[in-house]
This record gives sequence, C-alpha cells and structure tokens, in this order.
Amino acid sequence: MKKYRCTICDYIYDPVLGDPDSGIAPGTPFEQIPDDWICPICQVDKSNFEPVD
Repeated sequence: MKKYRCTICDYIYDPVLGDPDSGIAPGTPFEQIPDDWICPICQVDKSNFEPVD
C-alpha cells in the first residue's frame, strides 16, 4: 500500500498506521478513506495529497 503526502504541510498518511484519531483504522488504503476526511495537521481535504514513491 502506498503512502500519501499532504502537499500543504508534508504530513504522510501511512496506511499501515491509518489515522485512528480520525476513525481511519490501521490497514486502510488511502483510496478507501472517505472523501470528507481531512489532513489531521492542516485540515485540507484529500485532493491535496499525492502518492509518495
């Protein structure tokens, strides 16, 4: 599973860890996160994330 980086604040979403504080369980691929999820650091939406190589 790919990691995704917020282009605004550089937060890395790691699917292995998920985002439990926002209700995203560990093991959740970025593509399966609800569209209304926001970056836990800078509060922007998913459209501001890009895959990390």
